[in-house]
Amino acid sequence: SVIRSNKFKGAVSWYTVDLDLPPRKRWSAVITDKKTDLVNMIEAIKELADALVPSGKLIEMVDIALPLMVDTLPSPFNEEIRGIAAASGVPLGEVVLFNIFYEVFTVCTSIVAEDKKGNLIHGRNLDFGLFMGWDVKNKSWIISEKLKPLVVNLDFKRNNQTVFKSTNFAGYVGMLTGIKPNIFTLTMNERFSLDGGYIGILEWILGQRDGMWMSFLTRSVLENATSYEEAKSRLAQTKLLAPAYFILGGNSTGQGCIITRSRLLSIDILEIDLKLGRWYVLETNYDHWKDPFFLDDRRTPGMKCMNQTTQTNLSVKTMYDVLSTKPVLNKLTTYTTLMQVSQGKLESYIRDCPNPCMPW
Repeated sequence: SVIRSNKFKGAVSWYTVDLDLPPRKRWSAVITDKKTDLVNMIEAIKELADALVPSGKLIEMVDIALPLMVDTLPSPFNEEIRGIAAASGVPLGEVVLFNIFYEVFTVCTSIVAEDKKGNLIHGRNLDFGLFMGWDVKNKSWIISEKLKPLVVNLDFKRNNQTVFKSTNFAGYVGMLTGIKPNIFTLTMNERFSLDGGYIGILEWILGQRDGMWMSFLTRSVLENATSYEEAKSRLAQTKLLAPAYFILGGNSTGQGCIITRSRLLSIDILEIDLKLGRWYVLETNYDHWKDPFFLDDRRTPGMKCMNQTTQTNLSVKTMYDVLSTKPVLNKLTTYTTLMQVSQGKLESYIRDCPNPCMPW
């Protein structure tokens, strides 16, 4: 089957993050293993930054200004970032940049679907690196390729018990994809809007800090929320630094929704509704009630594949097949994650999109 051949190619290693350790120590094992890949990734970001602003001024600013920003980040993220810088030898400001990065450049596809027995399956492609240096020779995005070796699966434990699991990039302390076994699954997609993430980040730097970083909120919900309903209300109501889509799956029939957020409030919640024949919800990066941007329509082919799959044939494998169909799978896709809440299972695969393949 597709999964088996890909498992071999794109297997992702598991690491434990012990939440009982002091924040500065939590990431040591991951970073020790992934140090070289993290250094390569950050070198690539610096090269692109130098190409944009050739004087080297941009990176100089990063090295001087961003370390000061660490002090302003909420606990435990600030301390964890310091620990990552210490363990990797990467300058603190550059680790901060790596952690800010995702609030601005991710495009993704997330799906929550319910099978005939009422089991929920949550799948996502994480696409990252749009406009981050196209490698003409290899027909790939430079940053997307550098990210692939940094993909890790994490098991966050407290008192030796799993609190939640996630697929992450080593060196990044927020969460974009995760599962709280038997309770809920959660993914975050970027929502493009004129009031975009960079404005919130700018306000943060200038001292207005009443909004929450999106990926820190996602992590804090995975860590602390104890039910689907609690997760839903926190994701809908917490003031954010950037607009976002939160795609949430629960563990009972009908528990699956897309929460469309502005920075201040929840604009819309679209739920699975079997009575209306809606057995799945699918989100890319555009409001579901509007047409997607004509150059970037992953929604229509994604929905077409889901409709052809049918609820009767829904399984982890068929969800993987939907997420492997171009352009849902494209040159920006770094990983695919599949989660089954009732089994507490998260599996992920590093992806390559064989040519011919859409750039995004």
